[in-house]
Amino acid sequence: MKTGIFGGTFDPVHIGHLIMAEQAREAVGLDEVWFVPAKNPPHKKGDRTSVEHRFAMVQRAVQSHPHFRVSRAEMDREGPSYTVDTIESLTRLHPEREFSLIMGADMVLDLPHWHRIGDLLAQVGVIGLLRPGYLLEERQIPLKIRRCLTLVKEKVQVEVSSTLIRDHRRAGGSVRYLVPEPARLYMEENHLYEPR
Repeated sequence: MKTGIFGGTFDPVHIGHLIMAEQAREAVGLDEVWFVPAKNPPHKKGDRTSVEHRFAMVQRAVQSHPHFRVSRAEMDREGPSYTVDTIESLTRLHPEREFSLIMGADMVLDLPHWHRIGDLLAQVGVIGLLRPGYLLEERQIPLKIRRCLTLVKEKVQVEVSSTLIRDHRRAGGSVRYLVPEPARLYMEENHLYEPR
């Protein structure tokens, strides 16, 4: 079973995340994509919505897709949410699966700085999504990463971010159509990102 791992804070999940996951799934022939909300991402500091709320929003956002799942792999573990720890845990639990990481091209360039990157790349492939108009030259990517990398050109690009959605909602704006409707309704029911 070819399984894509799409990690992130998902604070909140938005349509751009779902589009990326679907394009990666289709381009590489993944059987499933598992969304993995990070409990304690080491690269993002500051306040964030509780991981339980973020998990619930992702769960609602992907519930109607037959090939999308949401995993608690980083939620039930203490300490920083290092991807290598997550992959080691998932590989032990699911030895029948072949895992790949799904990420944007900007994150591909950051991979050399990831915790225990050598151990991580020994276990997974990397699916990097190239945005239209975004230049990523092979020589920018170290050889050890290039060997594991599949670049996919995004056919549809949506310029939306979780930061934009939080700011817009806190300013009293609508996020309808930017966030999957079940996640948007959860946001409203639980008074998330409301004006302060």
